[in-house]
Amino acid sequence: MINIGIVGYGNIGRGAKKAVEKNADMKLVAIFTRRPEQVRKEVKDVPVLHNDKAFLLPRGIRADVMILCGGSKKDIPVQGPQFAAKFNTVDSFDTHADIPRHFQQMDSVAKKKRSVCIISAGWDPGIFSLERVLGDAFLPGGKPYTFWGKGVSQGHSDAARTVEGVLDARQYTIPIEGAIQRVRAGETPEFSKREMHKRLVYIVAEEGADEEKIRGEIVEMPEQFAEYDTEVKFISREQMARDHSTYPHNGLVLTSGLTGNGNKQILEYKCQLESNPEFTAGILVACARAAYRMKEKGYKGAFTLLDFPLGLLSPHSGEVLKRRFM
Repeated sequence: MINIGIVGYGNIGRGAKKAVEKNADMKLVAIFTRRPEQVRKEVKDVPVLHNDKAFLLPRGIRADVMILCGGSKKDIPVQGPQFAAKFNTVDSFDTHADIPRHFQQMDSVAKKKRSVCIISAGWDPGIFSLERVLGDAFLPGGKPYTFWGKGVSQGHSDAARTVEGVLDARQYTIPIEGAIQRVRAGETPEFSKREMHKRLVYIVAEEGADEEKIRGEIVEMPEQFAEYDTEVKFISREQMARDHSTYPHNGLVLTSGLTGNGNKQILEYKCQLESNPEFTAGILVACARAAYRMKEKGYKGAFTLLDFPLGLLSPHSGEVLKRRFM
């Protein structure tokens, strides 16, 4: 039985709890949060403790893997190294440009403390990273294209919430349909980020907040919104609850290339998600299984989905995988 701790109880944390409950080889031993009193009103079946309690676990609680469910902008960069110093961890850090830095930081701590830390585990980065690597390997010289949406980006929504005066935010990533069709038609254009996607952000602002200042900070935020055409709309709490309470998402990875005698080949991988956080949580929980097994095998350090055998994610044995899934 793999003992799991969840750190952070927002949308991904809730999804992780449900995902752990679906896996017969796992047990949720505790939820760690900065707001334990509030979360205890919702969660009755497992201990809910303050984050600080994780570093001196109460008697009777042992966590084999901690799933870090905080945001990529402020939570994971701080919590990642802290928890890696004591536990095996899994996170969904999704700021693509900062992944090498996050990896190095986590790898340094994990190797020193002999823990296993799987980083950037989600559908992108994560599954889509695998698809891009496979396309590049199978079609040397081919061109990869990744389209996200239409759907709610948790990372970009979280980034918008960090702006002063913002109570809540929901960011929709919207692919440019004409760009997708050009790739599917066999073209290999050089797109800018702005030519592939646009962003739509719904904001609930604090009463009296300077909306133009909020809008400016969002559209000019580097690595999140500045390189895209971004529209910001201000709505009420009631509108947010009524119209934006679910977190759907879609995505495509395409690789276009030539083989042998100049034959055009296009690989396409697609996901359609009714709940982005629940799907991401399912990936995190599978990676927690892999982290536990890697620790047992003597691994130490940081890893991505590109760095370990994928069979470690599955609850099935190697024999079953070969018989049923090959």
